[in-house]
Amino acid sequence: MRGKSTVTQGTALVALLRDIMLSTQFDQRERVGQLVAQQVARLEAQLVPSGHIFVNQRIRAQFNGADWANEQLSGISQLLFLRQLAEQIKHDWSGVRSTLEALSAQLVVRDGLVVNLAVDAEADADMTSELDGLLAALPTGTAAAPWALPSAAPAEGLIIPANVNYVGKGANLYALGYKLHGSILAATRLLGTSWLWEQVRVQGGAYGGFCAFSRESGAFNFASYRDPNLLATLEIFDRTGGWLRALALDENELTRSIIGATGLLDAYELPDAKSFNATTRWLTGETAAQRQQLRDELLATTPADMHAFADVLDALRDHGTVVVMGGAPALAAANHAQPGLLTLTSVL
Repeated sequence: MRGKSTVTQGTALVALLRDIMLSTQFDQRERVGQLVAQQVARLEAQLVPSGHIFVNQRIRAQFNGADWANEQLSGISQLLFLRQLAEQIKHDWSGVRSTLEALSAQLVVRDGLVVNLAVDAEADADMTSELDGLLAALPTGTAAAPWALPSAAPAEGLIIPANVNYVGKGANLYALGYKLHGSILAATRLLGTSWLWEQVRVQGGAYGGFCAFSRESGAFNFASYRDPNLLATLEIFDRTGGWLRALALDENELTRSIIGATGLLDAYELPDAKSFNATTRWLTGETAAQRQQLRDELLATTPADMHAFADVLDALRDHGTVVVMGGAPALAAANHAQPGLLTLTSVL
């Protein structure tokens, strides 16, 4: 939970947080049903225009608990769950209500709670006092236990009513033996602005092609956006290592990639963003020294670093997970060309 307010409204903000955590009522069957229906409609409306987001979530969910939870709460898994929940509300409301109450009792506890407050010095004492009162009102209890991740899913084809595809492939680079080095930020930037742009968008006709890396989890994945191709795009992803290894990288292009990656690593932040990011870094154990090392390595990136990363991409080619969202004809054609490539699931 997080919120922001002016200093004069700080007391009201804490009161709102207190109401949400301690005063929520779970006895309004009709209202809960409306919320579920609204969320189903929202997710369904996002599938076609934002399929790449769902594909990314689906791939990364296989590599670590945080991304798995994110996909459960906002991805395809959430949509499938909410459809079942809508039926359960109709036929077993008492069971739904009991589950909601049990979840609230497990989550809203003082044990394991982390609080981060961003406030100017003059208001610090007052806001700290307000938060102390809130914390004292919270019950003690055991925080939720870690999740057990399911086994890796086969390559997936997610069927939606669309004439374009969202094609993704990714892997946990740490599990493949990769050791984090700041040059990966420049490599990711270079691939997105050159190879993937040229091959997936310009020549392939997709609206976009990109790659992304999570240094917290090691997840690296390729994805295309509104793509008329499927197998051809997967082939481009698999050829990325070879292209990078053979690239004669000039100093200007290398410098542009480093500068672009630096801007993403140290983007300008307003106070609320600084506070939130400080919290997430504390939770993930990322230190200032680690971030500085990453900066130093990024700024010192050489063509040799880029060429070395090609070996990592070759490992992804051989061991990566594939998820594709698109129309039924395109997914069926891919399975016809490569029998058993995709396990198909209709999501809309």
